Amino acid sequence: MAGKKGKLAKRILVAIAVVVVVVVGVGAWDVNDYYRADGDALAAAADANGSADGVAVRALASGDLAFVPDQPIAGLVFYPGGKVQAEAYAPLMQQLAERGILCVLLKLPFNLAVLDMDAADGVVAQFPEVDSWMIAGHSLGGVAASDYASRHADEFDGVVLLAAYPTADLSSFDGAVVSFVGSNDGVMNRDKYADAQAKLPASAHENVIEGGNHAYFGNYGEQDGDGRASISREQQQADVVEAVVEIARVA
Repeated sequence: MAGKKGKLAKRILVAIAVVVVVVVGVGAWDVNDYYRADGDALAAAADANGSADGVAVRALASGDLAFVPDQPIAGLVFYPGGKVQAEAYAPLMQQLAERGILCVLLKLPFNLAVLDMDAADGVVAQFPEVDSWMIAGHSLGGVAASDYASRHADEFDGVVLLAAYPTADLSSFDGAVVSFVGSNDGVMNRDKYADAQAKLPASAHENVIEGGNHAYFGNYGEQDGDGRASISREQQQADVVEAVVEIARVA
């Protein structure tokens, strides 16, 4: 009897070990399954502690990247999209910084904003020379950005959502709120986007980018399930830059 119990216990332990190996293996695969920044994006982000076009790119102690213009007119904290390498947004940050917007690109654990919704903590305090701040995010990063803004409304004069919608209530936010949506976006849930409009202030503005899609807000190639863009990635990002700069000037 004792022998049978021992064999049963051994089989149970082996079964548990197999399950653990499978779970760990699947987890490791999932962690490494993300959209990677393209060459242009990596080049824009690589100049840590250097400068280009009047913009200094600094690696902060947190690992976040700051794109600092010589004379910033405003600041912007950016949450990357879910399962997208943060550096993919470096070209967008660089363009904004060239127009005077000091940008802080957050580096999130496993490229998921939901694992650190408070990643923006302490960012504003590191740049006391900047008086006006916006918070922004792409896709799932926009959910995190709007959630953070709902709990720290006094820190920000604007919220910028790229192919994103809030899950938290921003209806009483008294700063500028602008949503950018590519007309050919095949990823964003349109029904949830429409329902979420009730969580935005009445003054919120929607900017539909004709011909744009979901992925072209960043530089990480094409995204599964997305629509085909009929404009360039550069044009889609340029539309965002112009609008954000206008918000900064008004704030």
